[in-house]
Amino acid sequence: MSKVRVGVAGYGVIGLRLADGVALQGDMELVGVADVAPTLSVRALREKGMPYAFYTAAPEKHADLDAVGIPISGTLEDLVKNVDVMLDATSAGVGAKNKELYAKYGVKGIFQGGEKNSVADVFFHGYANYEKGLGVQFLKLTSCNTTGLIRAVDCLDRAVGVEKVAITIIRRVADPGDYHRGLTNALQIDKAPSHQALDLMTIMPHVEATGILVHTPVTHGHIITVVATPKKSVSPESVCELLSAHPRIRMVSIDEGFLGNASLFRYARDLGNPRGDMYEIAAWRDSVVMSGKDVMFAINIPQESVVIPENMDAVRACMRMQEGRIEATDLTNKYLGIGKWRIFY
Repeated sequence: MSKVRVGVAGYGVIGLRLADGVALQGDMELVGVADVAPTLSVRALREKGMPYAFYTAAPEKHADLDAVGIPISGTLEDLVKNVDVMLDATSAGVGAKNKELYAKYGVKGIFQGGEKNSVADVFFHGYANYEKGLGVQFLKLTSCNTTGLIRAVDCLDRAVGVEKVAITIIRRVADPGDYHRGLTNALQIDKAPSHQALDLMTIMPHVEATGILVHTPVTHGHIITVVATPKKSVSPESVCELLSAHPRIRMVSIDEGFLGNASLFRYARDLGNPRGDMYEIAAWRDSVVMSGKDVMFAINIPQESVVIPENMDAVRACMRMQEGRIEATDLTNKYLGIGKWRIFY
């Protein structure tokens, strides 16, 4: 069987990680990446020897790319003509415009959390509703926070049922290297309910969800506290066992030295993970407690990389590479090397 041909539009924080993720998939071929200007990410791609073919999404800026020696393989339209599916990681609103190009050539399109839900036919998550994405032309992924949150809630829901959840998101204000948010020394609260809670209910309509979001002046990851009301009786020990069994959830503890988001980022760097990325969310054993019949716990969301596995799942679903969620997610995990750490625990 020939490999599924994939292109990536937007070579920024998510796009460059999507490209790396596709390149690792043994049954996918990364045809190329597209962007509009010689950004630092594109310049780094050149300095690494151009491992990926580069296409310009703004032909009028061709001279800017030529000036810094970026070899150009063609336009975004040329890339679209030669793929089966496009992973669109462009700025919010640009993906909706690119959709017209994908539709023109009958190419599948997968969009990120920043786009409006109306851009796609299905709001997608690899574990929670994989089958709904089978053969669909346009899928939209959830945001980084929602992606990680759904992993944990879906894990519990499939085992014991979840009636409702209440979440508090302690949100990083910007990605590492960003300046556009300014230099701050403040926390900022959003109006409730947070969009992550609403998005969870879109994917899992049988679960009642609400939540509050607090922006914090940090860059390395979000932390979410979850209060879940299970339909069956659980204990902290049983919840830890369930979360531990999920391939994309890493159980950690304060006693091990995982004091917070920065500990996990440093650990990922010490592992030698490119850019300090970690595909798994982390759940703290020390945080799992009961409040009546409700269970409360805290998870860490590595915002730059957490959505990459679910994007690979989305390619598998829309191209019907695998019909079932377990077979599909297991293959994604295998190629990304997710779960290797389990042999040490």
